[in-house]
Amino acid sequence: MSFPPFLDLPARVSGHLRQAPADASATVRHLLLDSRRADLPVGAAFFALRGPSHDGHRYLPDLYAQGVRLFFVEENTALPGGLAAYPEAGIMEVASPLAALQALAAAHRAQFTASVIGITGSNGKTIVKEWLAQLLSPDEDICRSPRSYNSQVGVPLSVWELNPERHTLGIFEAGISEVGEMARLARIIRPTEGIFTNLGTAHDAGFASEEQKLLEKLTLFQGADFQLLFYCADQFLVRAAVAARQLLGFSWTRQPTLPADVRFTTEASSPANTTRLRAEYPATGLTAEFTLPFADEPSIENALHCLAVLLHRQVEPAEIQRRLLRLHPVAMRLEMKLGRHDSYLLDDTYNNDLAGLALALNALARQSRPGRRTLIISDVLESGLSSAELYARVAALLPAAGVSRLIGIGEEISRELKIINYKLKIESEATPSGSDASTDPASFLTSNSQFLIQTYPTTEAFLAQLNSTDFAHETILIKGARRFGFERIVAALQAQQHGTVLEVNLDALSHNLQYYRRQLSPGTRLMVMVKAFAYGAGSYEVASLLEFQRADYLAVAYADEGIALREAGISLPIMVMNAAPDSFETLRRYRLEPEIYSLEMLDEYLATFDIPAESPLPTPYSPLPTPKIHLKLDTGMRRLGFDEADLPALAARLRQHAARLPVASMMTHLAAADESGHDDFTHEQLAAFRRMTITLEAALGHSVLKHALNSAGILRFPAAQFNMVRLGIGLYGVDASNTADLAALRPVSQLRTTISQIKTLPAGTTVGYGRRGTAAAAERRIATLAIGYADGYDRRFGNGAGTVLIHGQAAPLVGSVCMDMCMVDVTNIPAARAGDVAVIFGEGLPLPELAARIGTIAYELLTSVSERVKRVFVSE
Repeated sequence: MSFPPFLDLPARVSGHLRQAPADASATVRHLLLDSRRADLPVGAAFFALRGPSHDGHRYLPDLYAQGVRLFFVEENTALPGGLAAYPEAGIMEVASPLAALQALAAAHRAQFTASVIGITGSNGKTIVKEWLAQLLSPDEDICRSPRSYNSQVGVPLSVWELNPERHTLGIFEAGISEVGEMARLARIIRPTEGIFTNLGTAHDAGFASEEQKLLEKLTLFQGADFQLLFYCADQFLVRAAVAARQLLGFSWTRQPTLPADVRFTTEASSPANTTRLRAEYPATGLTAEFTLPFADEPSIENALHCLAVLLHRQVEPAEIQRRLLRLHPVAMRLEMKLGRHDSYLLDDTYNNDLAGLALALNALARQSRPGRRTLIISDVLESGLSSAELYARVAALLPAAGVSRLIGIGEEISRELKIINYKLKIESEATPSGSDASTDPASFLTSNSQFLIQTYPTTEAFLAQLNSTDFAHETILIKGARRFGFERIVAALQAQQHGTVLEVNLDALSHNLQYYRRQLSPGTRLMVMVKAFAYGAGSYEVASLLEFQRADYLAVAYADEGIALREAGISLPIMVMNAAPDSFETLRRYRLEPEIYSLEMLDEYLATFDIPAESPLPTPYSPLPTPKIHLKLDTGMRRLGFDEADLPALAARLRQHAARLPVASMMTHLAAADESGHDDFTHEQLAAFRRMTITLEAALGHSVLKHALNSAGILRFPAAQFNMVRLGIGLYGVDASNTADLAALRPVSQLRTTISQIKTLPAGTTVGYGRRGTAAAAERRIATLAIGYADGYDRRFGNGAGTVLIHGQAAPLVGSVCMDMCMVDVTNIPAARAGDVAVIFGEGLPLPELAARIGTIAYELLTSVSERVKRVFVSE
């Protein structure tokens, strides 16, 4: 992948060079907008954006101190400290740093010749993008927008991640809020195919009419390279606008009189929360039936967009069905959850507009549960309507969904709902029994004397008085704009189905990743181990973050782990460390790269992929190249790998098959990189690795990636980084080498449980199986915790070997660890009560310390946490 030299950029970004960098060969590798994210200073270019409440120029001194040497600044702007404060920096003056950022991303996009799918619309862009990436991941190496990066800043940052040497497809979403914005995004994305999700009320304020907003959004699909649009024919305005522009594409409708290239008919099915649908695609003669793993209308609509794409790509219906059933949910998108006290939650806490609210209320209306229905809703932002009209419309949506309680959170909705409430009270008193109600849009509420309106200025104010029993037996729709943080309301109302939770701090994981990155020489690549369920943390979530953080490679232990990541939409290169020969064809299908460690295994690999060149491929969208391989060399671990005695035979095979044998890397495994007493042996291993790779690269006729260092090795043997390293346990906050700077690493995982019951036991009472709880001379309080060895809590912690933290105080274990519970002594913690949290490991109970108590290592404690333990991922 080539990166542009900084000195070549003035013409591309319409700027002029105020000062050349000290390193004349400096290239722009990373685009930087936030001084707090300068984790990769080498090759980072900072764009000093200016906004109503911030000025990026203020942060130049901090960034320069962190090692950033390339800057794009506004013309005629005084730099803090003057030009002399940045003697080694390259400084480019431009009329607009934002325009320069966009121009640079557009030039980068021009290098990519494969397909790019652009997605726009009012709602559903992010979930369609994520689902489409999951559904196409077995066939494509996909670069996609991270999170909801669809703005004037987010789009160029997303497109910059396109790698022409690796990716075969780009999927990017584009969002706009005013006229003129989409043309700029279209120049950056340059889609060859497009998806228009729907037209709703989001961002109405920036446009004179719905028609103007629609035409502005469709600007994304005007480029010369654009070929195909997928859209919903049910939307009259969209259908008319698309026809007027003579764009060909696919559509679907439940109105038989409307034209449609693909026609879907749907019906609810058994089991509950699934949908059966029939697809008819006359152009190909296809008729097929599918089952979707959800029943709410927004999810169905989003899935149909994706399904049309797969049908057009001629993916086999049976394969489509298999992929549909494995769709990974996107957080905070109308998720259905069990609440406390027999309540039921519909969690839609990501955004809030009238169209999305109508869809969510439609889903609420279809719930057959008895009991009251409550809507908890925040201020509705950027609707383009006056406050009075907006919330009158909100109120008018409620009867069909059977809502009988409305809780408004936010200054604006609180004010308007109080006015509506006052009107209702006056009308209720003034309207005689049996007479017609007022024609006011909210007057329907007078027909239900049980209707209740409650308002709170902030989410914090609501949470401060929240009593979950007030929502017993209810069905609750929680619909809030992102900035209100309604996920906290969901957490407070959601049932704790299992008292034991592993909390994974994604911010801490990012912090640790950047700490190790700072130890690397420029250009050294990073492979991250996500085997064993990402050391217990959750493979998909960790892999998704690593993809966002631009890791170069992932590594798993077995093919099944890699397949699960591919089916979840992860597109990073993945090395499989223990790939069985009978899985080679499967590896090819999922673009997984096996580690080859013996001559016999290499021969089976060569035999598997000895395919005639004329063999047809399944479809033009599904090329299946021979997987790259990684050669494992045994330099002293004496586990797996080629010995030096194998080199002549191995080199002969490499020479014979060099033209069709894609070797991605050579690697070795250090036996004792974390123990200084074995440093001489480690140096011998590294010397042997150098000898062996020189021989093998000569046989190949070219150089490849080489990696030997693990987490401990990265810190202790920096001279042996070669051109890639493998980060494992260090990512999760454990320093196996004991050489990291004090407090440099942050613990990523906290395992906690709850107290089920507390008993006061007389002196001499025994506790647990085999009466192994030690008798005491005085009365004791014993707490039973909801965790046992089936959750991964080691039995060796029993009988006082282990402790937990309750209210910050240590509570020793009493008796044996049982399958689903264990007991601790809380005699000295008088505040302890049933339901309180007990920390098993995490802050205050570091993993290495606990592991030492039972003679094991932190790896074992992390990877032993059962998958039945719920993982909760937190981020600031």
